[in-house]
Amino acid sequence: MRKNVPVTRTATRPARLDQVCADAVEVARAAITEVPGDEVGAHQGVVAEADRLVTHYFASLRPGYRGWQWAVTVTRAPRSKLVTVCETVLLPGNEALLAPGWLPWEDRLRPGDLGVGDLLPTPPDDTRLVQGYLLADDPEVDAESWELGLGRPRMMSKEGREETAQRWYDGDHGPHAPIAEAAPRHARCVSCGFLLLMGGAMKQMFGVCGNEYAPDDGRVVSLDHGCGAHSEVVVDAGSPVEALPTAYDDGAVEEVEV
Repeated sequence: MRKNVPVTRTATRPARLDQVCADAVEVARAAITEVPGDEVGAHQGVVAEADRLVTHYFASLRPGYRGWQWAVTVTRAPRSKLVTVCETVLLPGNEALLAPGWLPWEDRLRPGDLGVGDLLPTPPDDTRLVQGYLLADDPEVDAESWELGLGRPRMMSKEGREETAQRWYDGDHGPHAPIAEAAPRHARCVSCGFLLLMGGAMKQMFGVCGNEYAPDDGRVVSLDHGCGAHSEVVVDAGSPVEALPTAYDDGAVEEVEV
């Protein structure tokens, strides 16, 4: 039978500053041998890392490293007065200027970065695509793909279409774009004669603008998008102003002999 044995937990004792190592300021400064003397500034403090293990900090005067610190860790053997150097390193301080964290190229890529001649390979496991022989959860697209004999190796998945629809709807060609909010309330793309509907399930929300004078010409727009180039926009020209007959004032005419 197992008995309950009381467990005693002891708090971790903070490292005690070793005075011999703390006084070895010049030893620590001299350890930065590969750095010119004018790049090592004043001593900024000392920190106890462990028993008889101390790190000295010096200001960095190296050009381009403002706010950085030289860190030199020293130690000594028990009952020995000889201080030796463990390592030296240049560390950023609280006011140091640091480069942004590294990101893989696929995370850095943004819309519009692809230029002329650039290649952007699509990963095999891209969730936006499915194999062409699989159903895409869109009856019209599925019927077309089977009828054409699976002409495309991959097609957009349901997740890919949903992400695309949300991006288009929230973008500059959706209902909340400034040009749509400034347009008349009835000037929505769903009732515009220049709207070209899309295929598949996307036609329930989007179409393509075909008005060459509209700012969205040739772009995908949501059906509740709008602009001032709507086919049914009517401008009130107002009532015409009748021209009054010309009147001449002959009372102020002065005859002059020539």
